[in-house]
Amino acid sequence: MALAVPEKSQVGALVEHSAIGIARKNLPVCVLDDDPDQVELVTNLLERAGFPAAGTTNPQEALQKVRLGGCRVVLADLKMPAMDGLTFLENTLQYDPGMHVILITGFYSVDSAIEAIKRGAYDYLAKPLEFPRLAKALDDLAELFTQRSEIRGLEEKLFENLQFQGIVGKSPAMIEVFDLAKKIARHYTNVLITGPTGAGKEPVARALHQLSPVAQERFAICNCSAMVDTLLESQLFGHVRGSFTGATDTRPGLFEYANGGTIFLDEIGETSLPMQAKLLRAVQNREIQRVGSPEVKNVNVRIIAATNRDLRAEVLAGRFREDLFYRLGSIEIRVPGLSERSEDIPVLIQHFLKKYSQAYGKRLQGLTRRAQIVLLQHDWPGNVRELENVISSAAITSNADFIDVGDFPEHLQKPQRRVAAPAHDWRPVPLEEVRRVHIQRVLETCNGNRVRAAQMLGIGRTSLYRFLKRSGKQAAAAAGGA
Repeated sequence: MALAVPEKSQVGALVEHSAIGIARKNLPVCVLDDDPDQVELVTNLLERAGFPAAGTTNPQEALQKVRLGGCRVVLADLKMPAMDGLTFLENTLQYDPGMHVILITGFYSVDSAIEAIKRGAYDYLAKPLEFPRLAKALDDLAELFTQRSEIRGLEEKLFENLQFQGIVGKSPAMIEVFDLAKKIARHYTNVLITGPTGAGKEPVARALHQLSPVAQERFAICNCSAMVDTLLESQLFGHVRGSFTGATDTRPGLFEYANGGTIFLDEIGETSLPMQAKLLRAVQNREIQRVGSPEVKNVNVRIIAATNRDLRAEVLAGRFREDLFYRLGSIEIRVPGLSERSEDIPVLIQHFLKKYSQAYGKRLQGLTRRAQIVLLQHDWPGNVRELENVISSAAITSNADFIDVGDFPEHLQKPQRRVAAPAHDWRPVPLEEVRRVHIQRVLETCNGNRVRAAQMLGIGRTSLYRFLKRSGKQAAAAAGGA
């Protein structure tokens, strides 16, 4: 790496402005060359100019610095015996796509420069290397990092204004949710929160409680789809000793536990009609009875229910009590799915990136451009919960300052394109057959988990079980007839 050495006064003149000096201090440089004398010379000049610099003749040692975040820029000679500059560039960008590599060559040509930049090099300089030209390239990078830092600071200030009780959103749909929650938080007794699975119904319920006059009281949560009726009744209303097998002592339920506060009934649409009748009394009269006890207890509790179903359709189908629906749904808040508020994806990414950077003790600065494009183009059927899981797992696996596509799950690394079936393949089939095939595919997607499949299909578990049982009998009858 031949170098045209400047006078000492020239180097000093380059750092006479304090802003430049501060920017240079924040740009550590690694010098890689197979000639140790050139490494020492360039490193010393960079340090005199105000750049933190370290040099090596070993490409693997330079790659280790990249992996550990020990530099932001690498000056690499193109011709080295152990590893040529282009191979080093490729390996570097695999470890950290945000790293800037400047290649130095004694055989400069426009075509080779364009090829190097296409492959990811920041710049391509010719020998003998002029220090002012190198310093100008590094100063441009230092200014770029300073601007990014300032932008990041402004984004963090703006980000604080986009949060509502820990919920992040800037889309009109979410602003409407925030406004409605603020209006009703002090006055509600019953609220129904609707929206697809993973959209963030529980955080909205917590926000309602935190903004209410009973914020200092308890907030109890019950997932109504996770238990059979007998256990759910005991969980909600409590039981007395000996009321059923295994009831070795008397225990209060969640309604008593949350007395004076708020109870959150998640997946209320999954409850059976008999259980809905028992809930109606608690919702309507604020009266409960422990299982096995004739005593009626009064409770003063705010009730928030949530569901991913269309309860109006469930009422028409006879699967949900109309009187309970109108009691719970006097005030309804609908939380939109992520596909309805795609403008929230960037701020959600920033929120989860900050959250899991702190959780895992990493200094993640963001996502590469191609990674951002992948996330923005995804449909997000699992909504905010799916996005959070993707960022969380990527934060664990990433070894660089920027998360790249390779840190994502496999289905995001190689997204499947939807290809429409040719018209000549279409044939008329009964609706029951379409339904059967669709349910089977959803079951395969959920690895046979019927509870999860029922949630994705938007039907109750019992409805799914009945359909599968009926399908099994039909298949057996058809086999017998054959």
